[in-house]
Amino acid sequence: MTETLLHAGDVELAATLDVPADAGGVIVFAHGAGSSRLSPRNLAVAEYLRQTGHFGTLLFDLLTPHEDATYENRFDIGLLTERLVAACRWLHARPESEGAPLGLFGASTGAAAALRASVAIPEFITAVVSRGGRPDLAAGALPLVAVPTLLIVGGADYQVLELNHRALSMMPGGIARLEVVPGATHLFEERGALEQVARLTRDFFTETFAF
Repeated sequence: MTETLLHAGDVELAATLDVPADAGGVIVFAHGAGSSRLSPRNLAVAEYLRQTGHFGTLLFDLLTPHEDATYENRFDIGLLTERLVAACRWLHARPESEGAPLGLFGASTGAAAALRASVAIPEFITAVVSRGGRPDLAAGALPLVAVPTLLIVGGADYQVLELNHRALSMMPGGIARLEVVPGATHLFEERGALEQVARLTRDFFTETFAF
């Protein structure tokens, strides 16, 4: 596991990169508003992927500490998408991950950025997973999504579940599917809920990466 700085335009973003020698692909995590690369939920899913799915992972801060202090930046999907695209390009050029297929795992606002990034650089992105995400915030990019997408939502996260249903209806047929974790709320804090998210994520990326 390597702690490093990721160059994205004029800024440097703290990042944690872990690419096992047997990795068949790398999953890039895009955290939600008010969170960071240290999100305990994303860290748990990343560890599960590395241990059981032969994936590398990249977790990084989408904003600098100074930028994150401005509340509006947390919901600037255009800016978050630019950072995610920059991270994917940076990762694609690194020796340990050069040429490896990339997947995106987005939470909350990070899910919208992940979907928009998949449209911006489809040549790099193999698949997208959204955890408790706001894909609706990807807006006009939704009809253009061309990579397999899995939307995971808690069954008791009623408002976000409705927003995901609406987003799904705007995406091309056959591209995306929705998985509901019964009884789970937005942060998947219920017993076994996050483990179910991790399993769904691993199985989906394993299927779409075809190994």
